[in-house]
Amino acid sequence: MELSVEFFPPKTPEGEKKLHLVRERLSETLKPAFYSVTFGAGGSTQSGTLKVASEIHAAGAAVAPHLSCVGSSRDSVRQILQQYKDLGVKRIVALRGDLPSGMGQYGEFHHANELVEFIRAETGDWFHIDVAAYPETHPQAKSPASDVKFFAQKMKAGANSAVTQYFYNSDAYFRFVDEAYHLGAGQPVIAGIMPITNSTQLLRFSDACGAEIPRWIRLRLQSYGDDIASIRAFGEEVVTDLCDQLLTAGAPGLHFYSLNQADPILAIADNLDLTKNS
Repeated sequence: MELSVEFFPPKTPEGEKKLHLVRERLSETLKPAFYSVTFGAGGSTQSGTLKVASEIHAAGAAVAPHLSCVGSSRDSVRQILQQYKDLGVKRIVALRGDLPSGMGQYGEFHHANELVEFIRAETGDWFHIDVAAYPETHPQAKSPASDVKFFAQKMKAGANSAVTQYFYNSDAYFRFVDEAYHLGAGQPVIAGIMPITNSTQLLRFSDACGAEIPRWIRLRLQSYGDDIASIRAFGEEVVTDLCDQLLTAGAPGLHFYSLNQADPILAIADNLDLTKNS
């Protein structure tokens, strides 16, 4: 079982300093297997992704920068791959991504499996390739069955493992993994975990990405109103229990969506006795 953490590229010097401290704390206490770094719509944070990934790699930690292909050319993706190879980065999160506002063309790639195939053709086995998984079905999928089928195509195209969208229903995760396995996709599927610290933010994120907030959790969060302490205590309990269910039933790893914060992750990991100094 391995733990990993996602960051997003900061937009301010203050954010950069904060992220540096967050990473130091996580590296010291949690020792993640790798850090992933997000990539904006249509490559809108490409330079930020490269900068953060370079800093993490230089610090001696494993890093997996996100690489989205929608709206991109093969030449531009080839150039990015070469930059990461030159740095010595050995892991990539390959995504289709979203079209940025105002862009009407997908570019030379239409689906993530095409990106995975391209990375393999260009770089062989240099990169460990992660792809995305949606246990509760991608919001743009025609059906749950077609979504699992497309996921299996990505895995068969050359992916080593997958990281899921966050969820709060462990049954959805295990059903998805089982269905993918029966389609020939048996690679590890790492469970994506979103700590609950801000109910308004969580509900907005979830509505946008299609992640389901169970009704009982939604109602409890709404009942707390602006009581931040109660929201965080409840969220820590819910997510700790979710992680415990996942690990007990054999999930190969947990990938924490950090929002560039350390405390919520460390609290959950400590509850699970996963921190290195507990």
